[in-house]
Amino acid sequence: MVNSVATPGIGLAVLCVVMVVAASGVYWAARLGSPWVAPSAAVRATVQLAVVAVVLAAALARVWSALLVLAVMFAAAVVTSARRARAGRSATWLALALGAGMGVVVPAMLVSGVVPLKGVALVPIGGIVLGGAMTATSLSARRALDSLEQRRGEVEAALSLGFTDRDARMMVIQPTAADALLPGVDQTRTVGLVTLPGAFVGVLVASGSAAQAAAVQLLVLIGLLLAQSCAVAVTIELVARAKVHRRGEFGGPPRG
Repeated sequence: MVNSVATPGIGLAVLCVVMVVAASGVYWAARLGSPWVAPSAAVRATVQLAVVAVVLAAALARVWSALLVLAVMFAAAVVTSARRARAGRSATWLALALGAGMGVVVPAMLVSGVVPLKGVALVPIGGIVLGGAMTATSLSARRALDSLEQRRGEVEAALSLGFTDRDARMMVIQPTAADALLPGVDQTRTVGLVTLPGAFVGVLVASGSAAQAAAVQLLVLIGLLLAQSCAVAVTIELVARAKVHRRGEFGGPPRG
């Protein structure tokens, strides 16, 4: 059944090239940015997936190697979130936010026995949870820091009224947290109506059981809700306490 969905070969390669060229043409015609964005992203994805396929074939056979793969993925997620936040070295604190999301959800899944302690289950589930936590962390950090830059006067006004540094910053930051959680909440609310997420499709294609696919997808979506909420809560706290900051921003080091 897997082969009936997408078979590696000339046909797949040609179709992908055509779609990339078409995407590049749309970028150029609509002036969405450099027409090389889509081709470069496609090449990078191809190389990364090829490497991952080779590594995972060996890593999934053992728990220790699966944990090593997750550790590498975690490091990559921290770097990505830090870059998106545009907060320099201070953004390495976001590792705590990602760790909070992963540290609550994945152990609970393993201890409950719902997810077996096997590489073939640990890496896919852990990777999905980590990816969702990374997205929420990146969005919340960026929105919080942007708000502090744009509403600096409100923070200073709160300080003049006797607010602590943390509370004055949190007053501005907290409303942005819900925006970072919105994609995950919408995905959960519309699953099966608007989209069929990857976990559902993957299990359905592999096993042919719609019930099993639905069960796995439900586990992933609810796990993501918890992981993302924990990650965002830690992120805004780090920003409010000026652990994560931008140069020249209130509470951060001066420009120059």
